[in-house]
Amino acid sequence: QVQLVESGGGLVQAGDSLRLSCDASGRAYIHSMMAWFRQAPGKEREFIGRITWHTGATYYADSVKGRFIISGDKDKDAMYLQMNDLEPADTGVYYCAAVPPKIHRSDYSSPLSYDYWGQGTQVTVSS
Repeated sequence: QVQLVESGGGLVQAGDSLRLSCDASGRAYIHSMMAWFRQAPGKEREFIGRITWHTGATYYADSVKGRFIISGDKDKDAMYLQMNDLEPADTGVYYCAAVPPKIHRSDYSSPLSYDYWGQGTQVTVSS
């Protein structure tokens, strides 16, 4: 059973940077796709970006493109989210998610496409 654990959240000021980590345990197989989502109070879970594990290809939501960078470390079975030039609108609980291998989903921007989730880490950006 795959378990995902996020870390690195905190309270920062607008313009600051923060790096989140997502560590995967129970490495019985390699995920086909991993992603970051976030959820602000009273709002739906929002897609931030994803990484195709075997190629390293990334894709980002327009709201974070140019500011956030997703990377992965196959040796450590970990995914990272480097967040730069943070804004108050970036505040929320950040989640990592994964899709098992050999599974194809039609919409990787939808949280419904992901089978495994971490517990989330809070990011708060003050103005």
